[in-house]
Amino acid sequence: MTFVKFGVSALAIVAASATGAAARDQIQAAGSSTVLPYATIVAEAFGENFDFKTPVVEGGGSGAGRKKLCEGVGENTIDIANSSSRIKQSDIDTCKANGVDEIMEVRIGYDGIVFASDIKGPDFAFTPADIFGAISAKVVKDGKLVDNTAKTWAEVNAKLPAQDILTFIPGTKHGTREVFDIEVLEEGCKATGAYDLYMATAEGADEDAKKKDVVKKCGALRTDGVAVDIDGDYTETLSRIDANKNAIGVFGLSFYQNNTDKLRVATINGIVPSTETIAKGDYPVSRPLYFYVKKAHLGVIPGLKEFITFFVSDEMAGPEGPLAAYGLVSDPELAATQAMVEAETPMGPLK
Repeated sequence: MTFVKFGVSALAIVAASATGAAARDQIQAAGSSTVLPYATIVAEAFGENFDFKTPVVEGGGSGAGRKKLCEGVGENTIDIANSSSRIKQSDIDTCKANGVDEIMEVRIGYDGIVFASDIKGPDFAFTPADIFGAISAKVVKDGKLVDNTAKTWAEVNAKLPAQDILTFIPGTKHGTREVFDIEVLEEGCKATGAYDLYMATAEGADEDAKKKDVVKKCGALRTDGVAVDIDGDYTETLSRIDANKNAIGVFGLSFYQNNTDKLRVATINGIVPSTETIAKGDYPVSRPLYFYVKKAHLGVIPGLKEFITFFVSDEMAGPEGPLAAYGLVSDPELAATQAMVEAETPMGPLK
């Protein structure tokens, strides 16, 4: 990736020294592997254009990043958690218990989840029902829920290739997995009728408890090796596909777009994933991307306010910026995010 230097005057951002003393003079961020390349692009450009050290950006998964953010306040804790799924109430509760009382929620744009296979393999046209029918623990047959024994994609849907089912999906600590569970498995569960059958025997004291029980069952996957959790980043999934040419992998759109020489992308509900189809709302499996900032570190960790302002600037996160060039779908409400960052507004209660 070629980084273009941005003049500070053109950005109208003043790289002033932060007030307050701190033993640590370098911003630290961790979390989502999906957000990682975007944050790295911004961090390197920030280091080139500001009088602050280049921030340290690490992966580890959305959940792991939020966990680190909530360990407490101080120079031994990170400043930013990158996340490809929204923060959970359990995270917020942990933060509060450890003295992290105010968190800023910064939405940087949108991304899609794509299904891709080896570039030399056949084309796939999936629906959520197909994915659910291939890897769920149980499927509907003759009006009943039975163990899933499908061996090939053609057994799930006669229009699909007669290729052995093998999928590499994000592990449970990844934000991508949360979206995959909701937008793909749960939707597929509903489309096949499994959701209604689960609901008929759901356990729980009330309707909400029963729905949680059903969603959990919809997300139960086969344990016979056709659905493999990948705990690493997308590069690990890509290497697995390179070694298993019949496999289908789950990736972020931007990662796929930067590996089109190796991967063939599948359609979902007949829609090709792209920045355009996501921006229009046509592609069904998309999600917002975030980072979360520990407000107590603003004015203490040098450059933190400048960095997050730079991250969401038009020059970086706008439709003509380097993040869009890498695959980020620019947020149509970016100006509102910029105003929130400028005002240092902490997030309110989750809705």
